[in-house]
Amino acid sequence: MQKPLVEVRGLKVDFLTAKGLFTAVKGVDFTIDRGEVLGLAGESGSGKSTIALALMRLHRPPAIISEGSITVDGEDVLAMPESRLRQWRWSSVSMVFQSAMNSLNPVLTIFEQFRDVIVQHTGKTRQQARERAEELLTMIGIAPSRLDDYPHQLSGGMRQRVVLAIALALDPKLIIMDEPTTALDVVVQREILEEIVALKDKFGFAILFITHDLALMGQFADRIAIMLEGRLVEVAPSAQLIANPQHDYTRRLWGSMPLLTRVPA
Repeated sequence: MQKPLVEVRGLKVDFLTAKGLFTAVKGVDFTIDRGEVLGLAGESGSGKSTIALALMRLHRPPAIISEGSITVDGEDVLAMPESRLRQWRWSSVSMVFQSAMNSLNPVLTIFEQFRDVIVQHTGKTRQQARERAEELLTMIGIAPSRLDDYPHQLSGGMRQRVVLAIALALDPKLIIMDEPTTALDVVVQREILEEIVALKDKFGFAILFITHDLALMGQFADRIAIMLEGRLVEVAPSAQLIANPQHDYTRRLWGSMPLLTRVPA
């Protein structure tokens, strides 16, 4: 039996505050298989984004990973030196951050933002980086000529696609997507999710998909994990969790979804 791509065991993340220690993630266990979409759902403040940052070791004080282990493709992430981490990020695991379409640098062209990632990690020439960027834009349905545009010249949906393309630039095994369709209308949202699924099927990467929208996740994820106050309270295949949720919080979370976006129970 093939080992999971990602194994997280006993993960605990603390924050040092003026009032003492606050534990944001409380001994979480989960796995992600190769090519799988694992949805991580829960209300704001439940610890979803904290887990995402921990997976890439992007936390800085006052946040500390105080307990547990994170293994990605057989490598111990928490034991990696900084030199290995810089190489590993984006090439093995990449991330589409929350409010991603506003995360592009407004004073750099789209190409320069691709170039920063590609050249830094691969040593390719500027021309080779441009060829790769053109290939990536074509893949997500944007004309390569837009590489010389600035972010403000693109629509919200186009900026979101560019951020996704940058995350794919180095062919990672896992992409973490933290609320990737926030602030987009439902039509563009669905188009982007369909594109993500098509790209996943083509390239075989796994996805950790984070959102508070359980109805959206039910259409996209293979399995769903439900977070409540720093703990995972339920993990199950999507269809099973939606049809027969076991935890009271999951039932309440599903019941809070508008009927326009979910199938009535």
